[in-house]
Amino acid sequence: MQDLESLAIFVRIAEMASFTHAAESLGIQKGRASNVVRRIEAAMGVRLLHRSTRTVQLTDDGRAFYNRARALLADAEELNAMFAGSKTPLRGRLRIDLPTELARTPIVPALPSFMATYPEIQLEISSTDRRVDLIQEGIDCALRIGEIVDETLVAQKMGALSMVNVASPAYLKNHGVPQTLEDLLAQEHRMIHYAPILGSRPFGWEYPKGGGYATLMLAGSISVNSVQTYHAAGLAGLGLIQAGRSSLIEYIENGELIEILPDLRPEPLTVSFVVAHRQNLSRRVRSFMEWSQQVLAPYLDK
Repeated sequence: MQDLESLAIFVRIAEMASFTHAAESLGIQKGRASNVVRRIEAAMGVRLLHRSTRTVQLTDDGRAFYNRARALLADAEELNAMFAGSKTPLRGRLRIDLPTELARTPIVPALPSFMATYPEIQLEISSTDRRVDLIQEGIDCALRIGEIVDETLVAQKMGALSMVNVASPAYLKNHGVPQTLEDLLAQEHRMIHYAPILGSRPFGWEYPKGGGYATLMLAGSISVNSVQTYHAAGLAGLGLIQAGRSSLIEYIENGELIEILPDLRPEPLTVSFVVAHRQNLSRRVRSFMEWSQQVLAPYLDK
C-alpha cells in the first residue's frame, strides 16, 4: 500500500486534472508529482491516468483507485482525529474561497482570532464573486451566498444575509426619498444595474409581494459586474442599490448611505458553507466552519 502522502498527491492530480496545478497547490515540484504517479502505477500494475499535452484524465482503473484513495484518506483523517484529541495543534494548509464582501467584512477583519487559536494553519484565501470549481482549483471549503446550484457540493446552511435598500444623500436630494413602491416610478428613480456577466439581463428591484417576492425593472444608466463597483456606484450617487446589510452597515452608520423603504427589503440571501466531498470535512475545515459561523452570526438571520 502506498503511503498516505502519495495517495493525497494522486488525488489532487486527479481532481485538478493537471500535474502542474496540483503540484503548485501542494507546494511541491511537478517532477515529484509525476514520480509519485509512476510509482503507484508500477506498484498497481495498471495505468491510472491518461496523459496528454493539455489535460490529465482518469482511466477506468484510475477512477476506481481514486474513489478508494479518497475513502482511505478520509478514514485516516477520522482515525487521526479520534486519537489526536482536542489539545493536538491543527497544522497544515487550508485553502478557502470567500465572496469578496464577506471576505472584506466581516471574515478577514476577524481572522487574527482564528490565527491566534490555530497558529500552525497556513491559510490561502481566494476571494472572488464568480463560482469557482472547488475541485479543479483545489479549494478545501468555501462560503457561498445564494442558492447552491451544484448538487455535487455538500452544503451546510449557516443563515440568511439581511438585505437593505440604500442610496447616497446626494442622490436622494436630487430625486426625492421614496416612501412607497409607487414613488420609485413616480419620482423617476434610477437603479444601478448589476449582472455577473455584462450584457446579460440585470437583476431588477426586488420587493416583497404577497407570500413571496416580485421584481420591478427600474431605469439605470450604468451596469456593473462587480459587487465592489456596485457599492461604489451607489456611494457616488449614481442610483439606488440593494445589497447585504453587513457590507453596507459602516456606510449607513456614518451617513454615506441612507436606507430607504425598510418595509420593502429584498429577500434575504442564504449563506452556506460548502465542500466538494463529505470526506473534505477534516478537523481544519470543521474548525474554520465553526469559527466562521460564530463570526457571521451577528450578520445573519436564522
